[in-house]
Amino acid sequence: MSRSAHPAGPRYADVLPEGHYTAPPADLNTLDPRVWSRTVARTTDGAAQVGGLDVRHLAEEFGTPAYILDEADFRARCRAWREAFGEDADVFYAGKAFLSRAVVRWLHEEGLNLDVCTGGELAVALSAGMPAERIALHGNNKSAEEIERAVTAGVGRIVLDSFQEIVRVADIARKHGKRQRVQIRVTVGVEAHTHEFIATAHEDQKFGFSLSGGDASEAVRRVLTLPSLELIGIHSHIGSQIFDTSGFEVAAHRVVGLLKQVRDEHGVELPEIDLGGGLGIAYTPDDDPREPHEIAKALGEIVTRESASAGLTAPRLSVEPGRAIVGPTAFTLYEVGTIKPLEGLRTYVSVDGGMSDNIRTALYDAEYTVALVSRASDAEPMLSRVVGKHCESGDIVVRDAFLPADLAPGDLIAVPATGAYCRSMASNYNHAMRPPVVAVADGEARVIVRRETEEDLLRLDVG
Repeated sequence: MSRSAHPAGPRYADVLPEGHYTAPPADLNTLDPRVWSRTVARTTDGAAQVGGLDVRHLAEEFGTPAYILDEADFRARCRAWREAFGEDADVFYAGKAFLSRAVVRWLHEEGLNLDVCTGGELAVALSAGMPAERIALHGNNKSAEEIERAVTAGVGRIVLDSFQEIVRVADIARKHGKRQRVQIRVTVGVEAHTHEFIATAHEDQKFGFSLSGGDASEAVRRVLTLPSLELIGIHSHIGSQIFDTSGFEVAAHRVVGLLKQVRDEHGVELPEIDLGGGLGIAYTPDDDPREPHEIAKALGEIVTRESASAGLTAPRLSVEPGRAIVGPTAFTLYEVGTIKPLEGLRTYVSVDGGMSDNIRTALYDAEYTVALVSRASDAEPMLSRVVGKHCESGDIVVRDAFLPADLAPGDLIAVPATGAYCRSMASNYNHAMRPPVVAVADGEARVIVRRETEEDLLRLDVG
């Protein structure tokens, strides 16, 4: 069937649930820089390119689906965060967003530290040459083996998360003749998300020591009595996809209050405070995240002001951006398969990936945008739902978006802002093979995480 004859289904002017959909963009060929990485642009013949490479050539060489990571953009964002916070603060990249040995090397070269939360992430970090003193180990249930590897490797800090863990880390450090630097993670009663936060006793979670319940103070007392532990500060984390700093202000006020209590009770001024990560990115053009220099200025002023009010020397500040660095730097490239118009509703566009390479839409009801990238089109916009190939009705990649009405099987479409949590949360559901991560820069592309194969799946199946 020709593109012009394709029964494309409803357009935006059709009858739709009131208030649920926005009008289509004025030009479907525009690749909005708010959601695409910095080197993405259209070529003269209408296809998209990234890092100087045509996406059609990338699809031909590496196949689809594939995560295409803009290395220059990643490095630029690392530098922006490092420069924004300066030499008197620490920026820890949150490895859970996406981690590979190439990424670890980029972080090292750009001067960032690294936050890991499992033995596997620690193994990747160490194997790629990240200095252990620039690594922090998180986690609410670290095994003895994970702690021992971290201690013997000489990681710069372990974030303590329970009373049992205090004893466990102290015993392992003592056994190896080490004095391990630690922070205590506290739950400060703040839950933040996007533009909203709740400053209540939000402590019904698995992480950290309760501040209001007194557990945080008791954790400090116990750590200070253990000679194999060096308490360097307090850690908190208040949420994810946060677009402003109002929640951090309340969190900092409460954490600094604990620092004052420690000073008054024990005569010790703890030198560091970590306000965690969770800073947001633009998944759609409606999102409006703040720039690193704005965040650094706001957080620095908050900590300085709260410390002065408490009569304390301002502690060294740490932050943990993960999504905010890697999220915007990658897009997922798909090939269109089945196109199924539903009269009066929308057109279902099936691609060769799905929830196995992006679980966030199904898991979090996350919103994404999508674009036709193998060519330009002047066709009308059609309301579309991009879905995967898995045996699951919830296998949705982009819930509602506009694509050209002449979309056809074999076209390439791409979903931007998939650098964070897509590959790291990818699965083998329906025995799908996880896609590769292809890094592009200056007209060159290379695989940094290869595509899985059937041999990989069968090698693990020893039954």
